[in-house]
Amino acid sequence: MVQQSTFSDTIRFLRKGSTQKIWHALSLLLSYFLSRLTRKPYHFGLPVSMAVEPTTACNLRCPECPSGLRSFSRPTGNIKLPFYKTLIDQTHRHLWYLTLYFQGEPFINGNIFDLIQYAHQKGIYTASSTNGHFLNDENARQIVQSGLDRLMVSIDGTTQEVYEAYRKEGNLEKVLEGTRNLVKWKKKLQSESPFLIFQFLVVKPNEHQIDEVRRLADEIGVNRVVFKTAQVYDYKNGNPFIPNNQKYSRYVRKPDGSYQIKNKLLNHCWKMWHSCVVTWDGSIVPCCFDKDASHKLGNLQKSSFKSIWRGAECRHFRKKLLKSRKEFDICQNCTEGTKIFA
Repeated sequence: MVQQSTFSDTIRFLRKGSTQKIWHALSLLLSYFLSRLTRKPYHFGLPVSMAVEPTTACNLRCPECPSGLRSFSRPTGNIKLPFYKTLIDQTHRHLWYLTLYFQGEPFINGNIFDLIQYAHQKGIYTASSTNGHFLNDENARQIVQSGLDRLMVSIDGTTQEVYEAYRKEGNLEKVLEGTRNLVKWKKKLQSESPFLIFQFLVVKPNEHQIDEVRRLADEIGVNRVVFKTAQVYDYKNGNPFIPNNQKYSRYVRKPDGSYQIKNKLLNHCWKMWHSCVVTWDGSIVPCCFDKDASHKLGNLQKSSFKSIWRGAECRHFRKKLLKSRKEFDICQNCTEGTKIFA
């Protein structure tokens, strides 16, 4: 059943492709490797992946999240539907994968189903992520009918006590009930989408429940379980959320007792060639690690997407990145950017 669902999801993604999107993807790959080879920021094509932020608001208080901590220095708000449609109109011909999530809880935005449907109608593979507290029966039905291709539900524990160690003010039973609503409506409407994922953020309080969450996913009918390493802001002297299991930790303990991030900070980043993030108020930022939007590359309220993507700020950022990623604070805790043939 899981293999069949995964195959269907893959086929659904591939069908979103077009000659133009494939051309852009190949052009981006070519320019990325040419840039790595020459240490000069060549860039051909337009991004095939993008994350759009429906809102910065969140109902939970997760301790390592700026939304949960209410610690943003940028304004909090919801993306407006007319602006969003303009953005999709500018990008849909080259955009293959759209994530409707950055910071905040996407389903707080009252227009979330319209956001999904508009991108779906434009032939874009759509994905989102949720803490699962807004998946009541009616919302679950609308999610299935919206055309959303993939939904990641955060479940960081299989008992309430463990779950709320990180998901502060969260209710595990509500998350499980909401997931069951989605599975029910997929069956009722005979829909293979959205492809449902349980995301398990592995932290010290929950690492002993890894096998349990797999069993729970099978029991409910979730398509896949993904285990994610936790980013913590203050890790050098240890942190109560760093797990003991090194497989699921971004950090390693040094002989002196302090901690350092595992990955090497290589001077290249695939993210800055094939994707970007758009905040709710229209700023383009390099990637999902720029949570406070401190590295704005332009604003779509003032300029077109193409002019920003090919503009001086983006070129300058890629040039500096190829020279030294250590110059960027957002790269210091990153485990994502160099995964493609690193």
